[in-house]
Amino acid sequence: MQDHFAEALTAEFGQDVLFGHDIPRRFYNDWAGLPPVAPRALVRPRTTKQVSAVMRICSEFRVPVTPQGGLTGLNGGARPIEGGVALSLDRMNEIEEIDTVMATMTLQAGVVLGVAQRAAEDAGLFLGLDLGARDSCMIGGNLSTNAGGNRVIRFGMAREHVLGIEVVLPNGTIVTSLNKMLKNNAGYDLKQLFIGSEGTLGIITRAVLRLQAKPAELASAFCGCPDFASLLSLLKSARQRMGSALTSFEVMWPSFYDFMTSGLPHLRRALNDRHGIYVLIETAGRDAAENRLLLEQVLSEALESGAVTDAVLPSSERETRDLWAVRDSVSEYGKLMGPLTAFDVGLPTSKAGKAVEQIEAAIRARWPDGIALCYGHIGDSNLHIVCNIPSAGDEQPHEAITKLVFGFVAEHGGTISAEHGIGLLKKPYLKLSRSPEELELMARIKRALDPDNILNTGKVLSI
Repeated sequence: MQDHFAEALTAEFGQDVLFGHDIPRRFYNDWAGLPPVAPRALVRPRTTKQVSAVMRICSEFRVPVTPQGGLTGLNGGARPIEGGVALSLDRMNEIEEIDTVMATMTLQAGVVLGVAQRAAEDAGLFLGLDLGARDSCMIGGNLSTNAGGNRVIRFGMAREHVLGIEVVLPNGTIVTSLNKMLKNNAGYDLKQLFIGSEGTLGIITRAVLRLQAKPAELASAFCGCPDFASLLSLLKSARQRMGSALTSFEVMWPSFYDFMTSGLPHLRRALNDRHGIYVLIETAGRDAAENRLLLEQVLSEALESGAVTDAVLPSSERETRDLWAVRDSVSEYGKLMGPLTAFDVGLPTSKAGKAVEQIEAAIRARWPDGIALCYGHIGDSNLHIVCNIPSAGDEQPHEAITKLVFGFVAEHGGTISAEHGIGLLKKPYLKLSRSPEELELMARIKRALDPDNILNTGKVLSI
């Protein structure tokens, strides 16, 4: 049967399918840090019809399929299965249309996010979705994980940017619903089944994204606050005064900010003195002068009230990039630390400060040399934690660290996943954030759409 399976794939795809040792190692894994797995075959389709053909063949032979995009996921969602097929969408990278009247972009799933952002800008529009991995991650992966990122506080999660999608079901059926209208309530909103399902229900191949008016200027400021309570006061004031102009509110605890700026020489420390907590604010306005003036007024009031003890507003695009470089330096952990245990959790914003205090203290108490770096999109209740125990070397106590961190998250009524999905790594802990009834309903949907359990098998749910 396996020989017939290989023959069927080869007959359909020719040189676009590779087997065994011919498969490049980069398709063996994503960024989760799990041991790599060599898939039996790699297919890199160029069209939705070819994706359909892959699924039809794999469904016939009951061979599991792992969809792959930019491979930047952190929970093992794109890690292939031994004996299965890795289906990479990296060749489906065309932007098919930008409609400047409807303010939409129709594109294939393999388009890199940064490419889509620049195409929107060239058309005089703006794509609000933004991630640190913007020049590596792909739209299909962004949608399948319902990615968040830096501007959720203003523009929402990935699903808020989607008007329509095209998806291939596990049996090869193509469902095309490339809606471009803001209002369309004709029956069930089927796209929401697939956005955030991590490729377990269907493979998103094309999408219509909603674009925004291009802001005249994105103004940024970097602030030092004495403590978390002061930071919450600043957030409240910024929301009240700026409204929809507030696009980012990125928070960095000293654990993260001091560690990264002292370890990476190319990062510039914006403030000379040390502070209790740091925040990077970004605003977007139609009038550049008014936008900057509003930001200055908010900071002036915060300085006067004591919510902010020091702040800097960049005077050039280069200075702005320098400020954001610290927040975006998360991709350089490998230069400073060994194997990581990384977390993407959600917490009620008012409780994030206490949770960080508890987590950092607990890590140090159990592992005296432990490193715990905390930062996040606190304006939308998203906290990131990165841990490493230097003395443990390659044998990191991942399970013990995970139980410790998730224990505090559950205690404060949070969620184990804010924007990175579940994949493999978080699957055992999903019950901490979802009720038995919710889990059973998820399983029923999975069984209905993928009765043979061949699509991203073993991810998110155990069925």
